Amino acid sequence: VYGLYKIMNKGYDIIIPVFNEKKIIELFDYLFENIKYCNNILVCYDLDEDLSIKLINKSKYKNAKKIKLLKNPLDGPCEAIKYGLNESKSEAAIVYPADDFFNGNILDTMYDLSKKGYDIVCPSRFIKGGLIKNCPLIKFLIVKCVSISLYYFSTLKIKDPTNGFRLFSHKVLKNYKIESTLGFSYSLELLIKSHLDKKKIIEIPSIWIERLDKKSNFKILKWSKDYLKWFFKAIFS
Repeated sequence: VYGLYKIMNKGYDIIIPVFNEKKIIELFDYLFENIKYCNNILVCYDLDEDLSIKLINKSKYKNAKKIKLLKNPLDGPCEAIKYGLNESKSEAAIVYPADDFFNGNILDTMYDLSKKGYDIVCPSRFIKGGLIKNCPLIKFLIVKCVSISLYYFSTLKIKDPTNGFRLFSHKVLKNYKIESTLGFSYSLELLIKSHLDKKKIIEIPSIWIERLDKKSNFKILKWSKDYLKWFFKAIFS
């Protein structure tokens, strides 16, 4: 069984996939100002030469007990996140973007909801109170069209189903092997598998403001295969 491990800690772990993140230290500062129930921040990276790792090793967080550096044995963001999720030893795991300085204040709330029995907590940019800004037009249109299609043509009533920022309970991580290998499609996969098994899922508002000083790594064509598989699974199940 994928992710079969004994829960060692109450609370949650934060999984952060990184790729040359210039503001990783500022992100740690920001998160630690906002979180109470986090056990560990698992930083998942592909290459030893990654700027993020170099910055961490030169910072005050070099030997921090709550910062764990995990080198991806394979390649790419999906495999890095899968590795981080499998290494999590807490009641829940939250996958968090490395350039998100807007949602640290909802992480403990997400964990509180998991304690109330929700298996997946979905931060949403497309419900009341949510926000998406500076997103490239093509990326926005694709994400929005997929979201609308799934909402109206499937039984999955989540308005931001492709968001990679998400909380998963230990139960979800233990019960489902992640088949996806590309992009952030693992998130849609776990969401749909959990929905079809009638797990408890809730959506809460979140903010996403695309950084103008950093090129997006969103690879639409390359990642589409994995996304489409789970898109059609939701539509026709």
